Amino acid sequence: MGQATVRQGAGKNRLYYGDNLDILQREIADESVDLVYLDPPFQSGRNYNILFEEKNGSASSAQIKAFEDTWHWTQEAAALFQQMVEGGPERVSQALQGFRMFLGENDMMAYLAMLAPRLVELRRVLKDTGSIYLHCDPTASHYLKMLVDSVFGAANYRNEIVWCYAGGGIPRRDFPRKHDVILRYTKCDEYFFQPIYRPYSPGTVQRGRTAVKGKYAKAGLRKEGTPVNDWWPDVPKITSPTDPEKLGYPTQKSEALLERIIRASSSQGDTVLDPFCGCGTAVAVAQRLNRHWIGIDITHLAVNLIKYRLRDAFGEGVEDTYEVIGEPTDLAGAQQLAAEDPWQFQFWALGLVEARPVEEKKGADRGIDGRIYFHDEAGTKKTKQIILQVKAGKTGVKHVRDLRGVIEREEAAIGVLITMRAPTRPMEKEAAAAGFYRSPGWRRDYPRLQILTIEDLFSGKQIKGPPRERHEGTFKRGPKAKRDSGQQDFAQ
Repeated sequence: MGQATVRQGAGKNRLYYGDNLDILQREIADESVDLVYLDPPFQSGRNYNILFEEKNGSASSAQIKAFEDTWHWTQEAAALFQQMVEGGPERVSQALQGFRMFLGENDMMAYLAMLAPRLVELRRVLKDTGSIYLHCDPTASHYLKMLVDSVFGAANYRNEIVWCYAGGGIPRRDFPRKHDVILRYTKCDEYFFQPIYRPYSPGTVQRGRTAVKGKYAKAGLRKEGTPVNDWWPDVPKITSPTDPEKLGYPTQKSEALLERIIRASSSQGDTVLDPFCGCGTAVAVAQRLNRHWIGIDITHLAVNLIKYRLRDAFGEGVEDTYEVIGEPTDLAGAQQLAAEDPWQFQFWALGLVEARPVEEKKGADRGIDGRIYFHDEAGTKKTKQIILQVKAGKTGVKHVRDLRGVIEREEAAIGVLITMRAPTRPMEKEAAAAGFYRSPGWRRDYPRLQILTIEDLFSGKQIKGPPRERHEGTFKRGPKAKRDSGQQDFAQ
């Protein structure tokens, strides 16, 4: 591009949309991060889908493919492998060559080739006193441990944390698989670590009172408790659909897990980086614990969810504490996103009106790209809906007629067409012919078929309809954050 890369160090919190390898290389300064937590897609052979629950509690058939949880040996994987073998650190090159001799050109090899350059970049951005926690599945942890050894050095391995949990799914021919592995490494010997304590068991307390002799009897038991070890059965996993933390994101981790990691390996004012931030648990906990943070994700679905999650947890003023980088900020940017990735453009556009994406897969939307639910009748739980279509290219009166038919088929209250281009007069006439929806609760009329352009949304225009709660939109509403003791007001 002919311009020098200007990487950013610590400062205002940042949420990036894009490929984390590209963002790390271009945007994040050397030795600017105190703690890295990453939970990359596991090599489990499954496709993760977001399952939304309908308001009546039943499972929705609508699924959003957040990412494909399988990496394949393609030209892209082969190119990453070759780049690291020829230009990466010597130990990493040797490790990857050994993996390929053993594994061949399969999906696991693609997974390791994908992670290797990212781990090299994460080591670069990590301070000498920093730590990295790599959350992984037992099916890949043994390979990843060797890979991280090659990047950070075997001498800087600190812990293999085993996170144990309960839950359904009992195999008939195996022991139930009920743990994840978290590999903890540091950059060198001089690193920050703050022990985490838990209460003593009742038996230990009793023995401490009656049976401890010698110098230990004089010291007594620690008032803060006993140090947490590398086996974590006491940290909950989000499993129940009624869990107040549950946001509808398939790989969501509990805040208790991230709080333990962040407290142990960072101080207030330090910077926490999550390059696969998903629904933003690390980001939300870092915000609550008064850390700076950097989050990166490759889907607008995740970026939108994180913005809503932060607002639900910390209030409207939280937007002033971070910036979103990589989202369109003007019409030209929106047009570029639509040309490069229509699928992500659709997620982004729906996020502007806080609508729920609904497609099960590309090309199978039955004329519906998004939904918004609302309630406007006092004394009843009747759920009503606004349905949305997003058009990035040419639009005409046919699209308006089609949407009108979908409104009638779905018995929706309102339909909205979001377009890149301004509507024609015939389109406006067809929309007006759809009439009005009369809200019984608010006793007001709202246009039954509305057309909004991206430029309209940039200027602040929104859907005309009954007032609704935010949690009736895209994702389940997250809980309000409990302030951390000693935390400064985020708006200051």
